[in-house]
Amino acid sequence: MSDPRSADFDAPLDCLIVGGGPGGLTAALYLARFERRFLLVDAGDSRANWIPTSHNIPVFADGISGQEILARQRAHLARYGAQVARGSVTALRKAEGGFAADVDGRRGVVREVRARRVLLATGADDVEPDLPDLPDAVRQGLVRYCPICDGYEARGKRIAVIGHGDRGLGEAVFVARTYSRDVTLLTLGQGMDLDAGERERVREHGIQVVHDPVSGLDTEGDRITVLRTASGEEHRFEVLYSALGLKLRSELALALGAEHDGTGALAVDEHNRTTVPGLYAAGGVVRGLDQVVVAMGHGAIAATDIHNRCELPTEEEVDGAERRACNA
Repeated sequence: MSDPRSADFDAPLDCLIVGGGPGGLTAALYLARFERRFLLVDAGDSRANWIPTSHNIPVFADGISGQEILARQRAHLARYGAQVARGSVTALRKAEGGFAADVDGRRGVVREVRARRVLLATGADDVEPDLPDLPDAVRQGLVRYCPICDGYEARGKRIAVIGHGDRGLGEAVFVARTYSRDVTLLTLGQGMDLDAGERERVREHGIQVVHDPVSGLDTEGDRITVLRTASGEEHRFEVLYSALGLKLRSELALALGAEHDGTGALAVDEHNRTTVPGLYAAGGVVRGLDQVVVAMGHGAIAATDIHNRCELPTEEEVDGAERRACNA
């Protein structure tokens, strides 16, 4: 990784990419091969880091970890001499000819970077379950978060889903109808008043619902083996999934007025453009299916559109001004 201070930012970039997960790195690869002038700023906290092994990434039949995916993507990008800066974008605002961003580098030095277009690939953070004496259970790999990614490997096992409300029940039903007939929904003390239709879904799929909070647990290796509830009952599972949701890192886009849903997920068009002219989004910060391959697809689509529009003027420029800048 390079430091933002070492790069030449005197002239506006064609694109600033914020976030070095699968989506951001894919976009960077495309822009590098399009020979565009761009910078990727990466805080180093992609959720992909916490994927222990995924078996639904095409061509990796034996599975691949999230860390390996990112390492391979970075190595691939490095072949093209692309600029990747370790740091955070702390502010983003509209400016003449595009955007201005405050980039906080590794040494705490903030520098302004200007770019004609911006791609946000900032992702999200998992809402961690409130388990006694076990902070960051998802990050430690003790609780999984994506049954779409690795539920196949858990088929037929005793599975617990941690969650409540529509999201928790929905994921428990998804796991039960897809992978296992032994599924328990743990609400961790959160009340769930099921209506007649929801009770029928629970009955149809044989889901057990445990409302009591967890008062203690046992771990063995890389998994939680026993959960004890406040009522004194013990529950044993082979796999736990969290369905508590995500906190999306969409603040930069929301501050610019980008359209979003109630969770903060950004609305984009078929080119992954947000409703803010010149601002694109890819990956987990976009409304839709949260998957590595989807994020990569977003990155490819956005980068190609950015390349194709580089010779077109930005919204703040008269016709032809950006053509001269991009070809300079």
